[in-house]
Amino acid sequence: QLAKWGWGPSVQAEKWNGRHAMFGWFFICATAYAKGHGLIPNPDMALDLKEWGTLATISGKNTITNERAVILFANVHFFMMGLMATIAPLDFWDPLLVDPNHPRYEELKNQEPYGYMPAFTPGINEATEMIHGRLAMVGLITLVGASAIEGKPMLDIVNEWVGGAYY
Repeated sequence: QLAKWGWGPSVQAEKWNGRHAMFGWFFICATAYAKGHGLIPNPDMALDLKEWGTLATISGKNTITNERAVILFANVHFFMMGLMATIAPLDFWDPLLVDPNHPRYEELKNQEPYGYMPAFTPGINEATEMIHGRLAMVGLITLVGASAIEGKPMLDIVNEWVGGAYY
């Protein structure tokens, strides 16, 4: 019942989750490049608790590193932009939630799910975006699993996967 409004499993939710996963991959690769080329100052240095307060804490008095702070700020920024796009979408945007007053309400409400494997059609279209989003989501789960199994940071795993191209 909630899916017709965009809540729960819907085409809109899958599209947005895929977009966030694709952005995650972009930012993981950009961070690995920045780390490898010295663009993050002192990436392994922990943030000063006196300057950053509880924002920088992991547990107790342990704080995150500069590298993780860059990733945190970028992800919070992207999350807030996505949240704002959800709260106040423009008419031509692809909304996450389906508002009955939206000009494309009928089209969005009646949009069929893509199934297990969407038909591959070259070019920029919704089916291709769905395939890329699903691959990005599966890739992130694989990356988290590989990082947990090997006990290495995610950036080191990604660097291994690309043959040491980042650092």
